[in-house]
Amino acid sequence: MPKRDNILFLCTGNSARSIMAEAILNHKGKGRFMAYSAGSHPAGQVRPEALRQIASAGLPTAGLRSKSWEEFAQPNAPQMDFVFTVCDHAAKEPCPFWPGRPITAHWGIPDPAAVHATPEEIARAFQDAFTMLDRRIGLFLSLPLTSLEPMAIRRALDRIGRS
Repeated sequence: MPKRDNILFLCTGNSARSIMAEAILNHKGKGRFMAYSAGSHPAGQVRPEALRQIASAGLPTAGLRSKSWEEFAQPNAPQMDFVFTVCDHAAKEPCPFWPGRPITAHWGIPDPAAVHATPEEIARAFQDAFTMLDRRIGLFLSLPLTSLEPMAIRRALDRIGRS
């Protein structure tokens, strides 16, 4: 049985982008990957707009919660193979030490939770963020990870983050 890689998506509040990424990858990468999400300063709750977007895509929302990245720096936490920041603030913060030296990348996505507009415009911002994450995760899943060297994987992840 092939090894299942653990992936952590980081954002500051862990209330929208990282949560959506966790849901997308756990659905699309089922069996190959286990996705988690966390925040440097977790909001404590998942944005209802993010949950609606996840559910509207037909993905499960059960178990999704806003949590601190400190949970994943503990000795009994799953060891991460990849750590992706999805917001610019989290990318600039000093991260905890991740055991096992995971491959890291930054996939900056505009923050839909920062949009203060009409309900339709807010829904569109969440849909746009979800679509960007879905596309990048699809590209990630198409990489031949078992046949690439770590530096080639890093370069590919950086290209995906700019897409």
